[in-house]
Amino acid sequence: MPSTSFFNRELSLLEFNRRVLAQATDTTIPPLERLFFLTISSRNLDEFFEVRVAALKQQVALGLSNPQMDGSAPHETLTRISTIAHELVVAQYRCLNEQILPLLANHNIHLRQIETLPPNALAWMKRYFLSEILPVLTPLGLDLARPFPQILNKSLNFIVDLVGTDAFERTVQYGIVQAPRALPRVIQIPNKILSSSDGSNFILLASLIETHISELFPGMHASKCYQFRVTRNSDLWIDEDAASDLLDAVAGELPRRNYGSAVRLEVNRATPKATTEFLAKHFNLRDEDLYIVDGPVNLGRLSQINDIVEDVSLRFPTFLPDIPTILQEKNPFDILQEQDILLHHPYQSFTPIEEFLHSAARDPDVLAIKITLYRTSSDSEIVTALVAAARSGKDVSVVVELRARFDEKANIGVATTLQEAGANVVYGVVGFKTHAKMMLIVRREGRRLRKYAHLGTGNYHSGTARA
Repeated sequence: MPSTSFFNRELSLLEFNRRVLAQATDTTIPPLERLFFLTISSRNLDEFFEVRVAALKQQVALGLSNPQMDGSAPHETLTRISTIAHELVVAQYRCLNEQILPLLANHNIHLRQIETLPPNALAWMKRYFLSEILPVLTPLGLDLARPFPQILNKSLNFIVDLVGTDAFERTVQYGIVQAPRALPRVIQIPNKILSSSDGSNFILLASLIETHISELFPGMHASKCYQFRVTRNSDLWIDEDAASDLLDAVAGELPRRNYGSAVRLEVNRATPKATTEFLAKHFNLRDEDLYIVDGPVNLGRLSQINDIVEDVSLRFPTFLPDIPTILQEKNPFDILQEQDILLHHPYQSFTPIEEFLHSAARDPDVLAIKITLYRTSSDSEIVTALVAAARSGKDVSVVVELRARFDEKANIGVATTLQEAGANVVYGVVGFKTHAKMMLIVRREGRRLRKYAHLGTGNYHSGTARA
């Protein structure tokens, strides 16, 4: 595995992801935290392909030969990335199968295989499939009238080997089934079904669909079913010079994110070579873009196990960030008239920042609030305070960075909410990306105006500050 001595940014990001994966193999870390690190590694790799690999492929497609930072051309970098990324994926699934799943089983948390379940559990699974899954699935047979459907970025899909003819006497070789994102990828089996009073048992949605795939193609024999996933170019291309309204331009590009050019194909190792080649040809991908995995095609979705299992002994001890005593005893404006305050997150709480802004929103002497927003949570106290301030007549100016990657939709919502409350909103700076915490509060004190500032790295997101 190359080290960070590679100057190329893309290869350095892969090295960083390898270090994240190393946390999943660390035996001193609690089991559910190790699973969490594994899912982080998987999601980081997804984004790496969606953005970094996609950009390099685009350079190659356009015939650009500008060398990368380490002196290699884009196609050479892609070849090196493929080698390292394949090694990383093998390591991820080895970690899952040889370490994480056995470790969780030792703590009575089981990801069950269909063949290991008793008859009553199989009967429950079929009832669940027929009532909760089948109604939202739409099977498609592939023929001249029904071409290969558009496959969403990173969605769970199945290609089915079909034998026989359909209701219209048509011979169909392949069928495609797409699993809607509304369906949970990990399903908990009730303990009463397994005659178990403790522990947690799960089955993958993919296993349920594969087992009952024949229900989707009545009259035909669905001999085999294989899961696959396609990663697409998800970077937004915005011509800022030509766009008359950046918000409209970003909003208009968002739907295309799910259908950008394919950059990676993942298939389960049980998939026959002919089927894999058929998929790769359809998505115009080469061997180096193919990833054959020993398990589910999306490890990131295993995080649902973390969300369900409540055993605190399998996690890191809860950490409560400190709030400096002085901030618990005095009004922040009174303190700041005497001294500056330094907060170190996550060891010290982010709450004082939120309370400072709420205090400014309520304070009749505060005339103006100016702030940058890069990323923030959906239930943000920061946004709530800014809305309250604007509605109370204060001058509120907000720089909302619409191009916060994968948070564009959320930031459009924040910008719209603030505008409707009466705030002045601008969308970043053309040619630059706003990525910092900056806030300025203007307050009348006697016969003068005094300005209070907050500066910090990162963003105004309480969840990020805790992490």
